[in-house]
Amino acid sequence: MNNAKLALITGVTGQDGSYLAELLLSKGYKVVGLVRRSSTNTHERIEHLSENRSFSVVESDLTDPSSIFHLVNRYKPDELYNLAAMSHVATSFEQPVTTFNVNAGGVASYLEAIRRFSPHTKFYQASTSEMFGSNYSLLFGDTPCPNEENCGCCGPKKVQSETTEFSPNSPYAISKVAAHQMIGLYRKSYNLFCSCGILFNHESERRGELFVTKKITKYVAQLHHYRNSLDSLKDITTGAEYPKLMLGNLDAHRDWGYAPDYVEAMWMMLQRDKPEDYVIGTGVAHSVRDFLDAAFAHIGIKDWSKYVGIDPKFYRPCEVEFLCADTTRANTVLGWKPKTQFNELVEKMVDYDVQRLQ
Repeated sequence: MNNAKLALITGVTGQDGSYLAELLLSKGYKVVGLVRRSSTNTHERIEHLSENRSFSVVESDLTDPSSIFHLVNRYKPDELYNLAAMSHVATSFEQPVTTFNVNAGGVASYLEAIRRFSPHTKFYQASTSEMFGSNYSLLFGDTPCPNEENCGCCGPKKVQSETTEFSPNSPYAISKVAAHQMIGLYRKSYNLFCSCGILFNHESERRGELFVTKKITKYVAQLHHYRNSLDSLKDITTGAEYPKLMLGNLDAHRDWGYAPDYVEAMWMMLQRDKPEDYVIGTGVAHSVRDFLDAAFAHIGIKDWSKYVGIDPKFYRPCEVEFLCADTTRANTVLGWKPKTQFNELVEKMVDYDVQRLQ
């Protein structure tokens, strides 16, 4: 283990951080997870790693440059993965200054720390498809897409690639564009190994409960449990109306993938000889309605309309309607492809939430 690579992961208690820690440990790395101090326990996703001698947790804060400088100078890691962020788009409209300080300022501090104390460190930045906003490119194929929404089933279709111009539609996206461009500057100016993964929406059983996908699968699991309880009690004639799941824009299209597949792409980026940015996604867009279809169908409900309502408070001030990845570079250069399909992803999330209730 003396020759093991050392990796630092910010945001290790999050969905992506926990999966990435597992992956790196399986590859023989020594992993140090960086967490922000909290008065409550936020380590649920990494508790199973606590007995691993190659894994440790250290307190840090993206808004504290002195903490960042100290950690980089202390560990001089082989690889540093920055996954920590203020990542909820809706919240960024309520807290724009904090969002920018965390997402952009934190990256600037890490880059400067690497430049000063550990220039051999390979740095990964978690960029986001939200940076594209409403912009897209056209990917042409042999036959036109027959669907009015241009869902991504064939070409030509709307996609976002590494060359699509950014047009951020939220404080969150703006902060991520600033960080992304700072990466490019340090890579060019100081010859640092910095790569950005422009990740499209990726979900899993460990998704946070503020995100729409988790709201849906948790509701579906609770509904499934409720219906089964009524059946077992033979009390299905109570007339009680089950409370609705309140959502916002059901017509927004996203390219949804599975988080464990995506953290593998992060690692692959830092194994290259040359730092580059890569779009990571599935290449297929689905609407929120599609997600509802798949989740409710998994518990035997085809018509979910009586269970779902619309609340204007869940609409964004400036909506991003369509995101779909062109993963040509990731496929051809990294050799990466997603392993998990959309329906399988949704079913995994529903099954997990059902099991938790049981």
